[in-house]
Amino acid sequence: MGKLDDKIAIVTGGGSGIGQSIALSLAREGCHVALCGRRLEPLQETVRQVEALGRRALALSVDVSRGEAVQEFVDTVVKEFGRVDILVNNAGITRDNLLIRMTEEQWDEVLTTNLKGAFLFSKAVARPMMKQRAGSIIQISSIIGLIGNAGQCNYAASKAGLIALTQSMAKELASRNIRVNAVAPGFIVSQMTDALPEELRTRMLGEIPLGRFGTGEDIANAVVFLASEDASYVTGQVLSVNGGMVM
Repeated sequence: MGKLDDKIAIVTGGGSGIGQSIALSLAREGCHVALCGRRLEPLQETVRQVEALGRRALALSVDVSRGEAVQEFVDTVVKEFGRVDILVNNAGITRDNLLIRMTEEQWDEVLTTNLKGAFLFSKAVARPMMKQRAGSIIQISSIIGLIGNAGQCNYAASKAGLIALTQSMAKELASRNIRVNAVAPGFIVSQMTDALPEELRTRMLGEIPLGRFGTGEDIANAVVFLASEDASYVTGQVLSVNGGMVM
């Protein structure tokens, strides 16, 4: 028996990295999983792994910044699975640049994908969740949304916006038994961290009291907790998973 047996979860950006880890952890706890992202091929690999765990899965290529495409995807999930219990807004991009060099296109692309996309998906699942009088929505924010970072004004604004969106949605939806929370990851092991010069890696690790980078599984464990009945009295909160880097 898993914590989430036969629940239906949507994970955006579930083809790799943190999103894939979240999808697989939800499946291990009993979820059937619907995945979306821009590229179908990596999503299909996640589907294969979810199905290998004995769970149902589907994947579609979706532009998360287009309201009609988002609504069509959610409608497909409800038609296929009968309901939506969990939404994880994980899809996100970076287009880093210093403020004075950042273009409008770089600003708009990040805010549109990271923040507007989460708004559109949250709005689309809210109605079926309200009918069910149950649901859990989890936004994947970042410690950068809490403390900012030079060269990432667009990314920081989008992730801080996700936190404000989380808190406002939590107040709106609590009466329908829909909980809304956020996870704010710190530095997570990725191809980017693997490629860092050793001196920079050492300096970054020196800023983390627990002395290691996080993993996708660390973030997925937080998501599973927030999605489960273990967090039935938790809403409007930001769970920072950063090894103590930000306290």
